[in-house]
Amino acid sequence: MTDEVRIERLGAVGRIVLDRPRALNALTLDMVAAIRDALEGWRDAGLRAVTIESASERAFSAGGDIRQVRANSLSGAHDESLRFFTTEYDVNALLGSHPVPVVALVGGICMGGGMGLSVHGAFRVVAPGASFAMPETKIGFFPDVGGSFFLPRLPGAVGRYLGLTGARADAADALAFGIATHACSAADLARLPELLASYDGPIEALLRTLAPATAAESGPLASVRAEIDRVFTAPDLAGILARLAELTDGPADAPVQLWAKETRAALDAASPYSLAVTDRLLAEGRERTLRQCLDAELAAAREVIASADFVEGVRAVLVDKDHAPAWSTPVR
Repeated sequence: MTDEVRIERLGAVGRIVLDRPRALNALTLDMVAAIRDALEGWRDAGLRAVTIESASERAFSAGGDIRQVRANSLSGAHDESLRFFTTEYDVNALLGSHPVPVVALVGGICMGGGMGLSVHGAFRVVAPGASFAMPETKIGFFPDVGGSFFLPRLPGAVGRYLGLTGARADAADALAFGIATHACSAADLARLPELLASYDGPIEALLRTLAPATAAESGPLASVRAEIDRVFTAPDLAGILARLAELTDGPADAPVQLWAKETRAALDAASPYSLAVTDRLLAEGRERTLRQCLDAELAAAREVIASADFVEGVRAVLVDKDHAPAWSTPVR
């Protein structure tokens, strides 16, 4: 057990509260094990709903504790990392098949493993400050936690774009893309467990009543949605880069040109090895179940965490923070 995730009951509502604020709720093995055990124990507990929440308004979860995974790689303790991934992926699978409706309450940063805790349940409720990203290619890894399942199922080429570039989607874009299902104010998000505990009607009906009248109709990615689909439906990575190059002609400050340059910069900063692994998993994930995707991701994680690019990427982004990785793992 761990005090970094609180497992509580509020009437007929089971609550999973992430409480590691200093680390932006980065997930440890103990945390995901506690979540797994709670979900297993609540299968037949007669609950109306299970909520996954954060004790901090700043972050839902910034993902897995990837620094620890790197430390394991440096010391050769790969089995310890694989225990973490196996347990985390079991949680993702449970969330996607749990008999009790799971309601994720996201009011801040939600990245990587945080998305794995939010997107697989029935309801994903966002407050205005929510933001979502899968930035793993920047650290020599790949979008896991079922990313190869849910990203290809987003509209158009949005999932491929988010998975390869690590771009962020705000609350409005998350709603438009289906990453989130409902929106509410930050105040309503905080009191939603109590509302669920005192409400005996359909959860969806309750969530509809909380929709803010002033919610943003579109996010910043809406203005380039057509370009996202055109560029990221290219047959391969070389084709993506070629289509981006076509968009850089024109006024340098035009929205489309700015987006194209930023997107090209994001791809250039990513590990080529990670981009190749990611693109393969996303393509194959279209025809796999969630469990099959998670199994494929575990096999890929076993290989990737032993790579030079993973160790170097985490060093550059999360340890030394010089953001100048020297990629060296060959693309196969």
